[in-house]
Amino acid sequence: MTVQQTPLTPGRRPDPVRDPWRDAMRLALKEAGQAVRGGDVPVGAVVLAEDGTTVLGTGHNEREATGDPTAHAEVLALRRAAARAGRWRLSGCTLVVTLEPCTMCAGALVLSRVDRVVYGARDDKAGAAGSLWDVLRDRRLNHRPEVIGGVLAEECATLLTEFFRGR
Repeated sequence: MTVQQTPLTPGRRPDPVRDPWRDAMRLALKEAGQAVRGGDVPVGAVVLAEDGTTVLGTGHNEREATGDPTAHAEVLALRRAAARAGRWRLSGCTLVVTLEPCTMCAGALVLSRVDRVVYGARDDKAGAAGSLWDVLRDRRLNHRPEVIGGVLAEECATLLTEFFRGR
């Protein structure tokens, strides 16, 4: 599967930092929708290959569905991408996720050596990519991926808000 770039909406100003990741974020949003069916918080993730368009792995939260506390969208997407790539080092890859990664996922992202992390909604309660902590850019670590936040942030936040409102 590959990500296709869609044209800009008329009247919207281009954003050269976030626009290239909008279509991949839409895939992550679709993945997040699958989490709800299993009773999980709607978070979805996609790992893109070095070319920025080939999807190596996807994941959505499966903690409730599997009883696994580590079954976060990012961790599952990383596992699947590593399996498909045949290596644990995902250098050159980009992880796109609907919610800012938590500390566990941020640690996994650093250890997997992804080049870039793109997220949608901020997580002021548990975010580890600049909101509460900044694990991904901690100078004490040996790898620091580029971080791009706010891609389709409103759509990502709305999905989460509607989920929790219904509980």
